[in-house]
Amino acid sequence: MSTDQTEVVPRRTTPPEVSPPPSCPAHGSYAEVAKEGLPRLYGPVAEADPEGIYNHLREQYGSVAPVALNGDVPAWLVLGYREAMDVARTPTRFTRDARLWTDLLQGLLPSDSPLIPMVGWRPDAVSQDGPEHRRLRSALNDSINRFDRLGMRRFIRHYSEQLIDGFAGDGQADLAAQYAGYLPMMVMTRMVGLSEEYGPRLVQASSDMVSGTERALTANQFVGDTLTELVRERHHAPGYDLASWLIEHEAALNDDEVMNHLRLVMIAANETTTTLIANTLRMVLTDPRFRASLTGGLMTVPDAVEQVLWDEPPLQVCPARFATEDTELADRRIRAGDILLLGLAAGNTDPYIRPDPAKPMEGNRAHLAFSRGPHECPGQDIGRAITEIAVDTLLARLPDIRLAVPEEELSYTSSTWARHLDALPVRYAPTENQPRRPISSAAATAAAVSEALASSEEAVAAAAPAPVPPPAHSRMRAFWQRLKAWW
Repeated sequence: MSTDQTEVVPRRTTPPEVSPPPSCPAHGSYAEVAKEGLPRLYGPVAEADPEGIYNHLREQYGSVAPVALNGDVPAWLVLGYREAMDVARTPTRFTRDARLWTDLLQGLLPSDSPLIPMVGWRPDAVSQDGPEHRRLRSALNDSINRFDRLGMRRFIRHYSEQLIDGFAGDGQADLAAQYAGYLPMMVMTRMVGLSEEYGPRLVQASSDMVSGTERALTANQFVGDTLTELVRERHHAPGYDLASWLIEHEAALNDDEVMNHLRLVMIAANETTTTLIANTLRMVLTDPRFRASLTGGLMTVPDAVEQVLWDEPPLQVCPARFATEDTELADRRIRAGDILLLGLAAGNTDPYIRPDPAKPMEGNRAHLAFSRGPHECPGQDIGRAITEIAVDTLLARLPDIRLAVPEEELSYTSSTWARHLDALPVRYAPTENQPRRPISSAAATAAAVSEALASSEEAVAAAAPAPVPPPAHSRMRAFWQRLKAWW
């Protein structure tokens, strides 16, 4: 492996200047999918086998590799566990503030680049460091912590049961589309204060935003407009929800800051938790160790979730950090304004910390799945709770559930940032739905909701604040109309 620092500096230059010298291993077969000397982290070849790409880059470049993002934008991909921890924990050297990004400052990034929704600057805690980050993060943490955790677990289980009711009598289902794909957004819309009618469009918008395609910009606009309207409504009609609490927090967030934090919570939580649920269910259904352990009582569902967070983190690549000064990382020369991406999946499989990838890691939370440092995911416990309850409830309701196709027939869709199952078809003995009490949709005061969260799942669903009016057109409206009976 070449250690010459000048060989792999990911800058926009002409092809002869950035192409590795003949002695560099990048002249192997992978160079055939590179443009201007930089291995692409997007496109069909890279997205077909992300793990293989990470391993190949590690073999070629070590712990930090030069890559090209969508539009052949140069970047550094941090593959090493120690290096990722270093970058995540030292914001004075590697900030989240995209306004320092050289390509952006020099006008080299098109305004319609699909990278903007993922790595561009926004007035939220993710895009800030220092005192401003602490101000915004305190508002987000305090607001999230106001939810009663016991009550939240109750209504997550209630939503899980209701989704299972929708397919329990069929004897077959696609758990990715009919279960994992909807449960997190049902919880998120309720938490932020939106009506359930927004759910289908927000699910699609969330997926589009992390796809890295041209649809990302349109989806980003829709989410922003929806949440901006919610913020306006909550100024006049506050409720027991995240939007209201952010507005009233002592940190004095302006409306744009409130909207962007709601966006952050909804999109990040939905995409990552949807993937985490699907991956955990796949492992439970296909891996003999986990299936036997779960039914035999040797491993808990939370242990299985942690194993998945090691092996298949929902966000495989975390955007983004920007060098505040010329520096070095793993013997690579990083220039001020360079963009760095945290390879969460690659870091979790770094041979330095996992010499034996097959060794079980359940119960060990030292993974990078939720990042580290001051920007570590503030909602990770909620994501864990949704996933654990989703898996536990499904196994209890359909104990004979099994995969309907051979595991090798399962397919995945990947982007630069994430990888998710296209479908998770299962079979089981059809069962009758459990009888449930009808639930009123009448609004209640914030105090009533607070009391409800501490009492019962039925009261939680009945005591929602008045929702923001839904959009005129909503995809999959029929599905969500069927849920109104219990909302």
